[in-house]
Order: sequence, then structure tokens, then C-alpha cells
Amino acid sequence: MLYDEQDILCSMDKIEIHLHPWNEIGRLKQKLITQFADRNTKIISPKNCQSVEMYFNSEKMEKTIGRVAEKTPEVGETVSGLLVKKAFTYQIMALDDLHVFSQLSTTNISQRITIAYTGAFGVLKHRLKQIFESVESLPDEESEGRAFGVHERLIVKYESEKHITLHWRSNPISDMVSDSVVALVLNIGREIPKVAVESEEATKTEEENNYKA
Repeated sequence: MLYDEQDILCSMDKIEIHLHPWNEIGRLKQKLITQFADRNTKIISPKNCQSVEMYFNSEKMEKTIGRVAEKTPEVGETVSGLLVKKAFTYQIMALDDLHVFSQLSTTNISQRITIAYTGAFGVLKHRLKQIFESVESLPDEESEGRAFGVHERLIVKYESEKHITLHWRSNPISDMVSDSVVALVLNIGREIPKVAVESEEATKTEEENNYKA
């Protein structure tokens, strides 16, 4: 290992320096002992194959700032926020404070995908209700009755007799929901005869629900 003298000068505050006892390193050791005699620095030359143990303090402290720091948490209470590391400091802050206390910023990504689909729109909604707990029709003024939302994270719209579109704001959970819906739509496309039967059943069920209402 090669030692740069300038690097050593920058890190000589109460640090043990272990040097291999070669001739060149030996001269470096003597120079360091002379140059830093007034500091509390230990310079050790271990023998070949001699193990050397160095202990470092691994304790890290995080400081809460901004809205997160407005309330002092109780013992055992969970503190939620973004952990931001800058140099050797750690700060916990709210998402809305990120642009205030750092040079970082956030943005939202809205995604839209068009999928070929020639089946009945009611069948797709019926299938999704078998998988997801929350599948609700959107208000008529927004979708003209041809769209529904899945867990308030994804919107499925009927665009034409040949395709539908999915709309969602990108995040890990919404992306997972969209992947499941896409897979379901593609599977329905491979089951045309079965879908035709389910279309009749779904229409009948919807009519019965409307009659009861």
C-alpha cells in the first residue's frame, strides 16, 4: 500500500497509524514520529501476518428539522419522514420540506397506457371485482359512465370497441395495481368464448343490482 504524505497530514488527530515494517515505510514512520511528536498519535509497525484491529465508533445521530421537529415525540413513538444524508450528517424531514432544507425536489409522474381490448367492458369490471376489494364507477360527468376506479389508485376508461386506457399516478403500489390489471386484460383476450358467457352473467347481475336499488 502506498501512503501519500498529504493524506496523512489531513488525518493525524488522535489516530493510530499502522505501518508495515519495510525500509521505506520505516523511514516514513520516523518522519511521522518526529513531525507529530506534540500530538496524541500512535504509530505502530506490526510484523508480517500479525493481525491488526481498529475500532471505530459506528453510532449515527439523526436530526429532525422542519415540520417533523415541531412536535417532540414520546418514548417509543415512531417518527416518519425522509432520511437525507449530506456529507456525514443525517436529517429527517417531511416530504414537503425537502426543497426547503436541501437542493432536492420532488415531482409526480402520471402514466397512461392503451391496451387492445374487444371484450365487454362490464366483464372487465366483473373480473376486477373478483380480485380487488374496491372497484367503483366514476361519476357520470367525468367519464360518461364508461370508466371506473380501482382502489382510488387507477382509472380504467373505455375508449372504443377496440381498446381501453389505464391512468394512474406512479408509485410502487399503484404500479403494482396497474401491472395486475394489464395482466388480467391480456388474459381475457385469450378467453373469448368464456368471456362471452361471463358478459351475459355480468350484465344480468348488474341488472339485478339496479332492480334491488
